[in-house]
Amino acid sequence: MSRGSPGLWGSSIIPARLVFLMWAAFTVQFIYGFNLTSLGIQPRSINGLIGIVTAPIIHGDRAHLVSNTIPLLILGTVLFFFYERIGRTVFFRCYFITNILVWLLSPRVSYHIGASGLIYGLSAFLIFYGLLRKDFLSLLISIGVIIAYGGIFYGILPTDSGISWESHLAGAIVGTATAFNLRNKKNVG
Repeated sequence: MSRGSPGLWGSSIIPARLVFLMWAAFTVQFIYGFNLTSLGIQPRSINGLIGIVTAPIIHGDRAHLVSNTIPLLILGTVLFFFYERIGRTVFFRCYFITNILVWLLSPRVSYHIGASGLIYGLSAFLIFYGLLRKDFLSLLISIGVIIAYGGIFYGILPTDSGISWESHLAGAIVGTATAFNLRNKKNVG
């Protein structure tokens, strides 16, 4: 963390704003009975292009929303707190490139919704960036993420037809590739 860094509270602003949008969209769905699934990613369709921007905001039910809220807040805040110089680049790539890959490559024509692709991207980045950088703090963050969230990588396997493993896999690929791409960038200060 550099001298003029935003601190823990400031580091949580971007993830907190996204979480706010997720909860607002879910509240609208719940109160008014709207089905916002059509704002998800529908692979290789013109209508599904909107999902590249909106899919992480839309969730199927409360359990889905909660299971994305907590990791997004934690991983996003860790990213922006410890890697403030590259945080926006990492977040942008994990958000948009993940969704573009799902739109381009998913074999399923059903809608993909939720922020789990982003979460997988952030997890993969934080794990591999620390392993590649090999400085004490980055390794410590990497180990912490492995302990807390390492088990989520089982989600890249197609085990449940109702879960977008394609988003999980794309996010993990984008996060890992971003870690390799940015490994020589100075992360703070």
